[in-house]
Amino acid sequence: MAKGRVERVGEQVNKTAEALGDYLKEQRLQARLSLRQLAEQAGVSNPYLSQIERGLRKPSAEVLQQIAKAMRISAESLYVRAGIVNPVDGVGGSVELAVLGDTRLTERQKQSLLDVYASFLALNGAHETAQGTDDAPAADATTTEKE
Repeated sequence: MAKGRVERVGEQVNKTAEALGDYLKEQRLQARLSLRQLAEQAGVSNPYLSQIERGLRKPSAEVLQQIAKAMRISAESLYVRAGIVNPVDGVGGSVELAVLGDTRLTERQKQSLLDVYASFLALNGAHETAQGTDDAPAADATTTEKE
C-alpha cells in the first residue's frame, strides 16, 4: 500500500517538473533569450538549466527565484508551478511564501521547513480522510462513564 502511494507521488513530481520545464522554456523563448543567456543571467550552469527545462531536475526555490528575476516574471508563479507553494482559494498569503521570503533562513532551512509543513498537511489530510469530515474530537478512551 505504501509503495503504491510513493510511486504516485513520484509520478506527480515528474509531471510537475516536466510542466515547470515546459513553462520555463516557453517563457525563455518569448523573452528571446538563449539557454546560455538565461543561465548566465540567473547564475546557474547551462547544463543545469537545460535539465530543468527538460523536466529532469526539480530546482530549489532559490534557483527559481534567480530564474524569475532574470526573466522578469513572478517568482511566486514559479513556486506554484514547481509544487513548492499550493495556492489556497480565498486566503491571502501563505506559510510557504512566508518561509520562502524570510531572508534570515538558509535555503536548506527553508526547504526543511516546507517539507515538515507539507508532511503535516498530508498527515492531516490522511487523518481527515480516515475520520471523515467530522471535526468533532474523538472520545477519550481513558474516561469511563459514571451512572
